[in-house]
Amino acid sequence: MLVVDDDKLVCVSLKTILESEEDISVVATGCSGKEAVELYEKLKPDILLMDIRMEAMTGLEAAEHILKENKDARILFLTTFSDNEYIIKALKIGAKGYIIKQNFESIVPSLRAVYMGQNVFGDDIISKIPSLMIDHRKADFSAFGITEKELDIITAVAEGLSNREIAGKLYLSEGTVRNSITTILEKLNLRDRTQLAVFYYKNR
Repeated sequence: MLVVDDDKLVCVSLKTILESEEDISVVATGCSGKEAVELYEKLKPDILLMDIRMEAMTGLEAAEHILKENKDARILFLTTFSDNEYIIKALKIGAKGYIIKQNFESIVPSLRAVYMGQNVFGDDIISKIPSLMIDHRKADFSAFGITEKELDIITAVAEGLSNREIAGKLYLSEGTVRNSITTILEKLNLRDRTQLAVFYYKNR
């Protein structure tokens, strides 16, 4: 994996801590968005763990550049900041995760989850997403084979509602909601409700 942070001490510390794990190897470290792009193209790491606020080119700008050229790139943001604009941008460009540095104990499990193909957004980030909604119907979800009824369910899941709450809101049975969510996940090739919420906010 590749670690990029404009604080060299953070880079060194992360490299030391991560390489204490038997299944993690840090192939290189960088200190800017520009270095992130150059090192990614050169090394093609399994995962890029990167800060957001960096001079000249931010982590978000670097990630957007990398993902345009490498659609399957696994990029996990590790930052001190949970600004709404950063979260929205990270979701839209296709980052695999966004975690806060203060939640240090979540870094290694998050890396492993991202490596296995999961999206990882910390609880403090997920809890903010519903408040970032602007236009529920902005995107044409029919392009994904999603019906209007399924979109209503997806929207409710993204708002954090339980199956029972969705059933009450949409005048459906809990069984219908549960079966519909299973069908939607299969249709979109997603693993769970969290990935479904991330899909919604990336595409709305």
